Amino acid sequence: MLPAMHALLRFFVPWEPSPLAWLLAIAAIVLYWRGQRLRPVSRWRRAAWWIGLTLCYVAMQSRWDYFSEHAFFLQRLQHLVLHHLGPFLLVLAYPGPQLRAALPLRWRVRGARVLRHMAPLRWALNVLLNPWVAASLFVGVIALWLYPPVQFVAMLDDRIYRLMNWSMLLDGFLFWWLVLDPRAKPPARLSPGMRVVLPLLVALPQIMMGAFITFTGEDLYPAFEVCGRVFPWLTFQTDQYLGGLIIWIPAAMMSVIAALLAMRRWTLLDARRHFNAWRRAAP
Repeated sequence: MLPAMHALLRFFVPWEPSPLAWLLAIAAIVLYWRGQRLRPVSRWRRAAWWIGLTLCYVAMQSRWDYFSEHAFFLQRLQHLVLHHLGPFLLVLAYPGPQLRAALPLRWRVRGARVLRHMAPLRWALNVLLNPWVAASLFVGVIALWLYPPVQFVAMLDDRIYRLMNWSMLLDGFLFWWLVLDPRAKPPARLSPGMRVVLPLLVALPQIMMGAFITFTGEDLYPAFEVCGRVFPWLTFQTDQYLGGLIIWIPAAMMSVIAALLAMRRWTLLDARRHFNAWRRAAP
């Protein structure tokens, strides 16, 4: 029993400690805990927030990060969490009202005033939140880090490796926020129909990349041989087969689930619009 507990606790010890990850995690915990007391939220939204935050933290700050450096399919699982599942759950929780409520009013007013006067930041957000740019980035970030020469350099350079993980996380937030935004347009960036179409568009390239890696007989990622595979029985064929399946099936299924959720939100927004029109017309 004690050795098992010791091994479990060791798993959660950060492999490469990141003060930035710790700071962001602590800020997210404190702000949401305080905000959900001021602005009560449903149980399922609270669960989505805490599960998503835990998954993102564990994927970046535990021994999982070490295993991801020594097995391609474990790295694909790590990026599935960082780019898909973790941000998906955090955005699905729609934590904006709770996080804003946790901040003092003067901070919110001052922050809004600063943002209004930062034209370069507004321009950058307008570009990044364009649906076609966001979809291209979503697929492009995956393809970039799967490109064998880039993957090889990232595996041997700690700075590029950390950049890879952070870029996956931030890009996941950007894309899923556009797709899962529950508000009508405006203030939402996308129309309800575009929120249904966009995740389906990014699914096809992921399926193609996953299928190619699954069925190729060539060792695309020799860096894992250089670093040493964590499982002695794991051949590069099996490793790439499992990694390709993760890109092919679970990642694409996340897009289908997002499209279904967006479709449900579309029907709710449409029903609300008709109800408001009926109420305005009623005597």
